[in-house]
Amino acid sequence: MSDVTASSQPPPLILQPERREQKASWLDRVETTLKLVPVIIKGRFGDPQSRKLVRLANALEEELQGLDLDALSDRVGAVRLTLRRRGMVLPAVAEAFALVREMSRQTLGLRHFDVQLAGGYAMLKGAVAEMDTGEGKTLTATLAAATAALAGTPVHIVTVNDYLAHRDAQTMRPLFEALGLRVGTIVHGLKPVERRAAYACDITYASNKEVAFDYLRDRIALGLSPSNLGAKLRRITSRGLGDDKTVMRGLFFAIVDEADSALVDEARTPLIISKQTKPEEERAWAETALGLARELDANSDYKVLQAERRIELTREGRERLGDLGEELGGVWRSSVRREEAARQALAALNLFQSGDHYLVQDGKVQIVDEYTGRIMADRTWSEGLHQLIELKEDCEVTPRKVPVARITYQRFFRRYQQLAGMTGTAKEVGGELWSVYRLPVVRIPPNRPPKRRRYPTRVFPSADEKWLSIAVRAAELRATGEPVLIGTRSVAASETLSEFLTDVDLEHEVLNAAQDEHEAEIIAQAGTPGRITVATNMAGRGVDIKVDPEALARNGLHVILSERHDARRIDRQLEGRCGRQGEPGAIQSYLSLEDPLLELLPELVISGVKVLPANVRKPLALPLFRWAQKRAVRSHSAARRMLLKHDQRLGTLLAFSGGVE
Repeated sequence: MSDVTASSQPPPLILQPERREQKASWLDRVETTLKLVPVIIKGRFGDPQSRKLVRLANALEEELQGLDLDALSDRVGAVRLTLRRRGMVLPAVAEAFALVREMSRQTLGLRHFDVQLAGGYAMLKGAVAEMDTGEGKTLTATLAAATAALAGTPVHIVTVNDYLAHRDAQTMRPLFEALGLRVGTIVHGLKPVERRAAYACDITYASNKEVAFDYLRDRIALGLSPSNLGAKLRRITSRGLGDDKTVMRGLFFAIVDEADSALVDEARTPLIISKQTKPEEERAWAETALGLARELDANSDYKVLQAERRIELTREGRERLGDLGEELGGVWRSSVRREEAARQALAALNLFQSGDHYLVQDGKVQIVDEYTGRIMADRTWSEGLHQLIELKEDCEVTPRKVPVARITYQRFFRRYQQLAGMTGTAKEVGGELWSVYRLPVVRIPPNRPPKRRRYPTRVFPSADEKWLSIAVRAAELRATGEPVLIGTRSVAASETLSEFLTDVDLEHEVLNAAQDEHEAEIIAQAGTPGRITVATNMAGRGVDIKVDPEALARNGLHVILSERHDARRIDRQLEGRCGRQGEPGAIQSYLSLEDPLLELLPELVISGVKVLPANVRKPLALPLFRWAQKRAVRSHSAARRMLLKHDQRLGTLLAFSGGVE
């Protein structure tokens, strides 16, 4: 929470500034494609301007090291004036970077490496800096954020969750305050007056969810799509009281941490502000819908399309539903309503499983984010799906949320006047980042060459054989004193592996959404000699496992991947927990032909590979996992494109009808 209150300043020329969306024509799509080629070349081979900036900043370092904080503050004031008068000219930016580096050394005891200067410059120019895990992205972001703030541009540093927003803001606060910049933090539970004060700061840390919902609430408060003239007229006619309706002051410059997660992975989920229905009506609807679904035959009435995560009704199934709907009467006579309800009920029964997609805690269904492994306590599925799963799990059926305003992350982040990001895994989605956000990906080399050792992947016919082999391997590594981190894809898988480790008397810790209150304690011990930690994706992003010096002398952290995720990027995030900053480490994958990812492929193919001898099985199995990942990535990408188009059409309809978004 920020303890900074907004200072009285003259009103800005533009109230609530943001970039307006333009309708994309076929010519725009051609231009986007043509411009992608030089962007890729520049991202791979480096920017000459970046190298020049590093040289200029390094030339100032010796001079600045002889100054105390007061003298540095005077230099900061001079650079601030230059940036505001002349803009982001290279000499001024280089001096700002040099001052931020020296201030960081004196206040935090951390000096930016040359590669971090290059990463900061890439962000300042509106790109996604791809930096290996452990290369200090949080510190790198201070260069771009501080320079933009000194130039007079309010900056939002957007993280994937509240914990990281609070942690990073508190860690970097001494540096920013030494530069004369105010820092605010937005976390869940803040009151509007506290949010307004935090957004009034020069630099504001917030999770993607919090900042997007604040934007939606402001849009509801402002009514129709706000124009600058209309906003000023409302301010005059309300005699200043209108400012209390909103908390943000516009969308200026956002630096998105874990950019591929926020801008790509989470782009499939629209953000919705809603009002509630009556729970008793929802229970009655859910009971009827589940009853209809259970009357249908899986072989003849519907198909479960796992690759696309949807249900397809057959002609026989629709006819069967028609007969059942006639018996029920009322709204169930409507073919559209009963078929959609049946599809949602069949999805609840066949596509969503406890331990994989959600947990039942304290009598409530809690959604688990498949990319981060964390519980999303305040999120629910739409279109009645959440109520159907609540009934399926014998929980209290909650009211459905009827949308009042909605937006996707894709449309929201495109409205920032300037957008940048940082992540360890962006190359796989570079094309999508460019086509949707016009964000180029710039690869930043590591400060020290990596020393990770990669062991051959092992493939087993059954899941039980795989879990047992992992347990045996963990015991071998523990005997040598190496700490072990075993990554699993779901809560259910982490608990299954825990049972196998317990059976062989191996002491271990489990980190998943069910034990998230002990996260900090478990992570703090994960790098100590002989420690075995089983974790979901919660240990993949934004987690810094500090490896004990004694463990480093024994080959460092050993990461075991027990499954493949839908996207190779998620696997790389987990692999990046070891071998950070040139430290030693090791990686090995243990897979089985019963892993959930292979459910996307024809069962006949999987069964045929299972029966082959071990020496033949592995060469054929590994391409299957790559094939399944490619299918999943294509499916998710198509879903994001469809969602963006749907959101744009819905926005046009709401604007035409007088809606807010």
